[in-house]
Amino acid sequence: MTSGKDVILVTGSSGFIGSRLVDRLARRAQVVGLDVKEPTGLPENANFVPLDLNSDEGVGQALDTVRKLHGDKFASVVHLAAFFDLSGEPDPKYEAVTVRGTERLLRGLQKLEVEQFIYSSTMLVHAPGKPGERITEERPLERKFPYRDSKIETEALVREQRGSIPVVFFRPAGVYDDMCHSPFLAHQIARTYERSPKSHVYPGDLGTAQSVVHVEDLIDALVRLIERRRDLPEELELLVGEPEAIPYEALQRQIGRLLHDEDWKVWQIPKALAKSGAWLEDKTMGEHSFVK
Repeated sequence: MTSGKDVILVTGSSGFIGSRLVDRLARRAQVVGLDVKEPTGLPENANFVPLDLNSDEGVGQALDTVRKLHGDKFASVVHLAAFFDLSGEPDPKYEAVTVRGTERLLRGLQKLEVEQFIYSSTMLVHAPGKPGERITEERPLERKFPYRDSKIETEALVREQRGSIPVVFFRPAGVYDDMCHSPFLAHQIARTYERSPKSHVYPGDLGTAQSVVHVEDLIDALVRLIERRRDLPEELELLVGEPEAIPYEALQRQIGRLLHDEDWKVWQIPKALAKSGAWLEDKTMGEHSFVK
Protein backbone atom coordinates (compact mmCIF):
# COMPACT_ATOMS: atom_id res chain seq x y z
CA MET A 1 0.00 0.00 0.00
CA THR A 2 1.16 3.53 -0.76
CA SER A 3 0.70 6.49 1.55
CA GLY A 4 -0.10 10.07 0.64
CA LYS A 5 0.71 10.03 -3.09
CA ASP A 6 -1.78 9.83 -5.93
CA VAL A 7 -1.80 6.47 -7.67
CA ILE A 8 -1.90 6.58 -11.49
CA LEU A 9 -2.28 3.64 -13.88
CA VAL A 10 -0.69 3.80 -17.34
CA THR A 11 -1.48 1.13 -19.93
CA GLY A 12 0.97 0.71 -22.79
CA SER A 13 3.60 1.78 -20.27
CA SER A 14 6.53 0.14 -22.06
CA GLY A 15 5.94 1.98 -25.33
CA PHE A 16 7.44 5.13 -26.83
CA ILE A 17 4.99 7.49 -25.08
CA GLY A 18 4.10 5.32 -22.09
CA SER A 19 7.66 4.86 -20.83
CA ARG A 20 8.27 8.62 -20.91
CA LEU A 21 4.98 9.32 -19.16
CA VAL A 22 5.79 6.85 -16.37
CA ASP A 23 9.18 8.51 -15.85
CA ARG A 24 7.60 11.97 -15.58
CA LEU A 25 4.67 10.99 -13.35
CA ALA A 26 6.87 9.02 -10.96
CA ARG A 27 8.48 12.29 -9.83
CA ARG A 28 5.29 13.24 -8.00
CA ALA A 29 2.99 10.20 -7.83
CA GLN A 30 2.93 6.43 -7.43
CA VAL A 31 2.70 4.97 -10.92
CA VAL A 32 1.67 1.50 -12.05
CA GLY A 33 2.72 0.60 -15.57
CA LEU A 34 0.61 -2.04 -17.33
CA ASP A 35 1.69 -3.72 -20.56
CA VAL A 36 2.31 -7.10 -22.15
CA LYS A 37 6.01 -6.28 -22.32
CA GLU A 38 8.00 -5.58 -19.17
CA PRO A 39 10.15 -2.42 -19.38
CA THR A 40 13.93 -2.58 -19.11
CA GLY A 41 13.92 -0.31 -16.07
CA LEU A 42 11.52 1.56 -13.81
CA PRO A 43 11.99 4.80 -11.88
CA GLU A 44 11.48 5.04 -8.15
CA ASN A 45 7.77 5.24 -7.21
CA ALA A 46 6.80 3.05 -10.18
CA ASN A 47 6.08 -0.65 -10.54
CA PHE A 48 5.04 -2.93 -13.37
CA VAL A 49 2.02 -5.25 -13.63
CA PRO A 50 1.51 -7.51 -16.70
CA LEU A 51 -1.66 -6.73 -18.65
CA ASP A 52 -3.19 -8.75 -21.48
CA LEU A 53 -6.14 -6.85 -22.97
CA ASN A 54 -7.12 -9.84 -25.12
CA SER A 55 -8.90 -11.71 -22.34
CA ASP A 56 -11.22 -11.08 -19.39
CA GLU A 57 -8.89 -13.18 -17.26
CA GLY A 58 -5.84 -11.14 -18.24
CA VAL A 59 -7.48 -7.83 -17.38
CA GLY A 60 -9.02 -9.20 -14.19
CA GLN A 61 -5.70 -10.57 -12.92
CA ALA A 62 -3.93 -7.29 -13.62
CA LEU A 63 -6.50 -5.19 -11.78
CA ASP A 64 -6.58 -7.65 -8.86
CA THR A 65 -2.80 -7.27 -8.54
CA VAL A 66 -3.10 -3.49 -8.67
CA ARG A 67 -5.73 -3.52 -5.92
CA LYS A 68 -3.54 -5.66 -3.68
CA LEU A 69 -0.65 -3.25 -4.17
CA HIS A 70 -2.45 0.10 -3.96
CA GLY A 71 -6.05 -0.32 -2.86
CA ASP A 72 -9.19 0.82 -4.68
CA LYS A 73 -8.62 4.55 -5.24
CA PHE A 74 -6.85 5.93 -8.32
CA ALA A 75 -6.29 9.52 -9.40
CA SER A 76 -6.15 8.72 -13.12
CA VAL A 77 -5.99 5.87 -15.61
CA VAL A 78 -4.14 6.83 -18.80
CA HIS A 79 -5.07 4.28 -21.46
CA LEU A 80 -2.40 4.32 -24.17
CA ALA A 81 -2.43 0.63 -25.12
CA ALA A 82 -3.84 -0.08 -28.59
CA PHE A 83 -3.08 -1.93 -31.82
CA PHE A 84 -1.48 -0.09 -34.74
CA ASP A 85 -0.22 -1.44 -38.05
CA LEU A 86 1.57 0.71 -40.64
CA SER A 87 0.25 -1.40 -43.53
CA GLY A 88 -3.17 0.26 -43.32
CA GLU A 89 -4.85 -3.11 -43.91
CA PRO A 90 -7.72 -4.50 -41.78
CA ASP A 91 -6.61 -6.68 -38.88
CA PRO A 92 -8.72 -8.49 -36.25
CA LYS A 93 -6.39 -7.11 -33.56
CA TYR A 94 -7.98 -3.67 -33.95
CA GLU A 95 -11.22 -5.13 -32.66
CA ALA A 96 -9.63 -7.51 -30.14
CA VAL A 97 -7.12 -5.12 -28.55
CA THR A 98 -8.24 -1.55 -29.19
CA VAL A 99 -12.01 -1.95 -28.94
CA ARG A 100 -12.70 -5.03 -26.79
CA GLY A 101 -9.57 -4.56 -24.71
CA THR A 102 -10.75 -1.08 -23.72
CA GLU A 103 -14.19 -2.49 -22.96
CA ARG A 104 -12.67 -5.10 -20.62
CA LEU A 105 -10.56 -2.45 -18.90
CA LEU A 106 -13.50 -0.08 -18.37
CA ARG A 107 -15.65 -2.91 -17.03
CA GLY A 108 -12.97 -3.77 -14.51
CA LEU A 109 -12.48 -0.15 -13.49
CA GLN A 110 -16.16 0.15 -12.50
CA LYS A 111 -15.29 -1.82 -9.36
CA LEU A 112 -12.69 0.81 -8.37
CA GLU A 113 -12.77 4.48 -7.41
CA VAL A 114 -11.30 6.26 -10.44
CA GLU A 115 -11.19 10.05 -10.62
CA GLN A 116 -10.29 10.24 -14.31
CA PHE A 117 -9.96 8.06 -17.41
CA ILE A 118 -7.81 9.44 -20.26
CA TYR A 119 -8.38 7.60 -23.52
CA SER A 120 -5.58 8.13 -26.04
CA SER A 121 -7.23 8.47 -29.43
CA THR A 122 -5.83 10.34 -32.47
CA MET A 123 -6.31 13.56 -34.38
CA LEU A 124 -6.92 11.36 -37.43
CA VAL A 125 -10.46 10.58 -36.24
CA HIS A 126 -11.48 13.99 -37.62
CA ALA A 127 -12.42 14.49 -41.26
CA PRO A 128 -9.55 16.18 -43.12
CA GLY A 129 -9.89 19.78 -44.24
CA LYS A 130 -8.58 21.78 -47.16
CA PRO A 131 -4.93 22.91 -47.12
CA GLY A 132 -4.59 25.75 -44.64
CA GLU A 133 -7.84 24.90 -42.83
CA ARG A 134 -7.32 24.24 -39.13
CA ILE A 135 -8.97 21.21 -37.54
CA THR A 136 -10.77 21.76 -34.22
CA GLU A 137 -12.60 19.52 -31.76
CA GLU A 138 -15.90 20.53 -33.42
CA ARG A 139 -14.93 19.00 -36.76
CA PRO A 140 -16.96 15.86 -37.67
CA LEU A 141 -15.40 12.43 -37.24
CA GLU A 142 -14.80 10.37 -40.36
CA ARG A 143 -14.27 6.62 -40.72
CA LYS A 144 -11.85 5.68 -43.49
CA PHE A 145 -9.00 3.40 -42.45
CA PRO A 146 -8.92 0.52 -39.93
CA TYR A 147 -6.80 2.42 -37.39
CA ARG A 148 -9.01 5.48 -37.18
CA ASP A 149 -12.14 3.29 -37.39
CA SER A 150 -11.00 1.45 -34.27
CA LYS A 151 -10.40 4.72 -32.41
CA ILE A 152 -13.80 6.15 -33.37
CA GLU A 153 -15.56 2.94 -32.35
CA THR A 154 -13.69 2.85 -29.05
CA GLU A 155 -14.48 6.49 -28.27
CA ALA A 156 -18.19 5.67 -28.68
CA LEU A 157 -17.79 2.62 -26.45
CA VAL A 158 -16.07 4.69 -23.73
CA ARG A 159 -18.95 7.18 -23.78
CA GLU A 160 -21.47 4.39 -23.34
CA GLN A 161 -19.63 2.44 -20.65
CA ARG A 162 -17.65 4.95 -18.59
CA GLY A 163 -20.35 4.97 -15.90
CA SER A 164 -19.56 7.75 -13.42
CA ILE A 165 -15.88 7.98 -14.37
CA PRO A 166 -14.97 11.36 -15.95
CA VAL A 167 -13.21 10.88 -19.27
CA VAL A 168 -10.83 12.80 -21.53
CA PHE A 169 -10.73 11.91 -25.23
CA PHE A 170 -7.11 12.78 -25.87
CA ARG A 171 -6.47 13.22 -29.62
CA PRO A 172 -2.79 13.90 -30.36
CA ALA A 173 -1.24 14.75 -33.69
CA GLY A 174 1.67 12.74 -35.08
CA VAL A 175 4.28 12.36 -32.33
CA TYR A 176 8.01 12.86 -32.84
CA ASP A 177 11.13 13.51 -30.75
CA ASP A 178 14.65 14.86 -31.27
CA MET A 179 15.68 11.57 -32.92
CA CYS A 180 12.59 11.57 -35.19
CA HIS A 181 10.77 8.39 -34.05
CA SER A 182 7.95 9.24 -36.47
CA PRO A 183 7.63 6.47 -39.10
CA PHE A 184 6.04 8.74 -41.70
CA LEU A 185 8.59 11.53 -41.31
CA ALA A 186 11.44 9.00 -41.16
CA HIS A 187 10.25 7.43 -44.40
CA GLN A 188 10.12 10.85 -46.06
CA ILE A 189 13.66 11.66 -44.89
CA ALA A 190 14.93 8.25 -46.04
CA ARG A 191 13.47 8.71 -49.54
CA THR A 192 15.25 12.03 -49.84
CA TYR A 193 18.55 10.80 -48.40
CA GLU A 194 18.54 7.92 -50.90
CA ARG A 195 17.58 10.32 -53.74
CA SER A 196 14.60 8.13 -54.56
CA PRO A 197 12.47 9.39 -57.47
CA LYS A 198 9.53 9.14 -55.06
CA SER A 199 10.96 12.07 -53.08
CA HIS A 200 10.20 14.35 -56.04
CA VAL A 201 6.50 13.48 -56.43
CA TYR A 202 3.40 13.68 -54.24
CA PRO A 203 -0.10 12.29 -54.99
CA GLY A 204 -2.10 15.27 -53.75
CA ASP A 205 -2.14 18.98 -53.09
CA LEU A 206 1.42 20.08 -52.27
CA GLY A 207 -0.04 22.43 -49.67
CA THR A 208 -1.36 19.49 -47.65
CA ALA A 209 -0.09 19.51 -44.08
CA GLN A 210 -0.66 17.59 -40.86
CA SER A 211 0.04 18.86 -37.38
CA VAL A 212 2.66 17.12 -35.26
CA VAL A 213 3.64 17.32 -31.60
CA HIS A 214 6.93 16.74 -29.79
CA VAL A 215 6.70 13.88 -27.32
CA GLU A 216 7.75 16.12 -24.40
CA ASP A 217 4.91 18.54 -25.17
CA LEU A 218 2.55 15.58 -25.34
CA ILE A 219 3.71 14.40 -21.91
CA ASP A 220 3.28 17.94 -20.53
CA ALA A 221 -0.32 17.95 -21.74
CA LEU A 222 -1.09 14.59 -20.11
CA VAL A 223 0.48 15.66 -16.81
CA ARG A 224 -1.55 18.87 -16.77
CA LEU A 225 -4.76 16.98 -17.49
CA ILE A 226 -4.10 14.75 -14.50
CA GLU A 227 -3.16 17.67 -12.24
CA ARG A 228 -6.33 19.59 -13.17
CA ARG A 229 -8.67 16.60 -13.31
CA ARG A 230 -11.09 17.97 -10.72
CA ASP A 231 -11.58 21.14 -12.77
CA LEU A 232 -12.47 19.38 -16.02
CA PRO A 233 -15.95 18.52 -17.36
CA GLU A 234 -17.28 14.96 -17.17
CA GLU A 235 -16.38 14.48 -20.84
CA LEU A 236 -13.64 16.46 -22.59
CA GLU A 237 -12.44 16.18 -26.19
CA LEU A 238 -8.94 17.59 -26.62
CA LEU A 239 -6.79 17.93 -29.73
CA VAL A 240 -3.07 18.24 -29.01
CA GLY A 241 -0.69 19.41 -31.73
CA GLU A 242 1.54 22.23 -32.83
CA PRO A 243 -0.64 25.12 -34.08
CA GLU A 244 1.19 25.57 -37.39
CA ALA A 245 1.51 22.60 -39.74
CA ILE A 246 4.25 22.60 -42.42
CA PRO A 247 2.95 21.90 -45.97
CA TYR A 248 4.37 18.80 -47.63
CA GLU A 249 6.25 20.70 -50.36
CA ALA A 250 7.86 23.11 -47.88
CA LEU A 251 8.91 20.23 -45.62
CA GLN A 252 10.32 18.23 -48.53
CA ARG A 253 12.32 21.21 -49.77
CA GLN A 254 13.72 21.80 -46.28
CA ILE A 255 14.74 18.13 -45.94
CA GLY A 256 16.48 18.35 -49.34
CA ARG A 257 18.40 21.46 -48.31
CA LEU A 258 19.50 19.93 -45.00
CA LEU A 259 20.58 16.59 -46.49
CA HIS A 260 21.98 17.59 -49.89
CA ASP A 261 22.18 21.40 -49.84
CA GLU A 262 19.81 21.43 -52.83
CA ASP A 263 16.57 23.16 -53.67
CA TRP A 264 14.55 19.92 -53.79
CA LYS A 265 11.94 19.93 -56.56
CA VAL A 266 8.55 18.34 -55.90
CA TRP A 267 5.78 17.78 -58.43
CA GLN A 268 2.16 16.82 -57.89
CA ILE A 269 1.09 13.63 -59.68
CA PRO A 270 -2.39 12.14 -60.20
CA LYS A 271 -3.52 9.84 -57.40
CA ALA A 272 -4.32 7.11 -59.94
CA LEU A 273 -0.69 7.10 -61.08
CA ALA A 274 0.54 6.97 -57.48
CA LYS A 275 -1.77 4.04 -56.71
CA SER A 276 -0.51 2.18 -59.77
CA GLY A 277 3.07 2.74 -58.66
CA ALA A 278 2.26 1.57 -55.14
CA TRP A 279 0.60 -1.57 -56.50
CA LEU A 280 3.64 -2.27 -58.67
CA GLU A 281 5.95 -1.84 -55.66
CA ASP A 282 3.89 -4.25 -53.60
CA LYS A 283 3.79 -6.89 -56.32
CA THR A 284 7.31 -6.70 -57.77
CA MET A 285 9.45 -5.60 -54.80
CA GLY A 286 7.36 -6.67 -51.84
CA GLU A 287 7.35 -3.15 -50.39
CA HIS A 288 4.34 -1.77 -48.54
CA SER A 289 3.81 1.72 -49.90
CA PHE A 290 3.13 4.75 -47.71
CA VAL A 291 0.91 6.27 -50.42
CA LYS A 292 -2.19 5.38 -48.39
